[in-house]
Amino acid sequence: MFESVTALLDEHAELEAAMADPAVVSDHARFRDLGRRYAALGPIVAAYRAWHVASEDLTTARELATEDDGFAAELPAMAAAEEAARERLRRQLIPRDPDDDRDVILEIKAGEGGEESALFAGDLLRMYLRYAERRGWRTEVLDETESDLGGYKDVQVAVKAKGNPGQGEAPWARLKFEGGVHRVQRVPVTESQGRIHTSAAGVWVMPEAEEIDVQIDPNDLRIDVYRSSGPGGQSVNTTDSAVRITHLPTGVVVSCQNEKSQLQNKDSAMRVLRARLHQMAMDEAAAAASDARKSQVRTVDRSERIRTYNFPENRVSDHRTGYKAYNLDIFLGGELDPVVESAMVADEAAQMAALSET
Repeated sequence: MFESVTALLDEHAELEAAMADPAVVSDHARFRDLGRRYAALGPIVAAYRAWHVASEDLTTARELATEDDGFAAELPAMAAAEEAARERLRRQLIPRDPDDDRDVILEIKAGEGGEESALFAGDLLRMYLRYAERRGWRTEVLDETESDLGGYKDVQVAVKAKGNPGQGEAPWARLKFEGGVHRVQRVPVTESQGRIHTSAAGVWVMPEAEEIDVQIDPNDLRIDVYRSSGPGGQSVNTTDSAVRITHLPTGVVVSCQNEKSQLQNKDSAMRVLRARLHQMAMDEAAAAASDARKSQVRTVDRSERIRTYNFPENRVSDHRTGYKAYNLDIFLGGELDPVVESAMVADEAAQMAALSET
């Protein structure tokens, strides 16, 4: 049982030895990568050891029960403990998303609803920034296009973990199910009659890719520079510091104008481009099996919503998992863990069911 764990135990021991090597410690990038893998294997190793102990204790108790009624009385509880440990290990062995240890680039785009949609995009941005703060993550706004009333037509944010998070604790593992259309129902500030309106904003979540992960030929890029603009189209910069990069083979276009330096804007645009190309490659590789990535819609269409935020009822509803709560004010303050974990549990259940069928 669980023969595949042996290779993982050996890998965990090898990683532990490698991370004690001064040459590896001095190579920060390599040490970080090894640390991430070591942290990912930790729960599997712990679950295996717990199951192994429970299994040996049960075997010993069964042998002794033939001679001692006291051991026989303990057998049901020990068998239940062994089965629980076995189930925990089986869950740890569910194939993991290879990007689960990564940081993310999160993009929010206003959709139908005009200024109200842009204001809602701003609410979503603050919600994710507060959630990141609650989890001790760092955030960096890479680019933003504000609307006239202070919302956002489009905003891109990098979300980074500190150190080596445990399994299921990195930004991608917890935020990947946030991708999709988010719908809001409320009375807009622009509404004079007090009527409730419905508008939508789209959220895209992409694992951030390193340069080593995505090889980009400079000859495949067209780079244009232009003057940055603010709300309403007015110029906010007197130099051509904004950068637009077009990846010619795929047609992917990324623009950044948040920084005053053309070089900084180019660096930010390249980070977003790498993330998008990495996401495209992962989508293609896992098209037949990955429902999670398929859920990230490509158009901001109300009919493809994943969640509704109803202000009059102070209610938030997730349409994929059935999660519903009447604490919208707290939810928008960054208390996302309950709905995030409902999506993680649903995904795990689907994978467990798939494993049972094989």
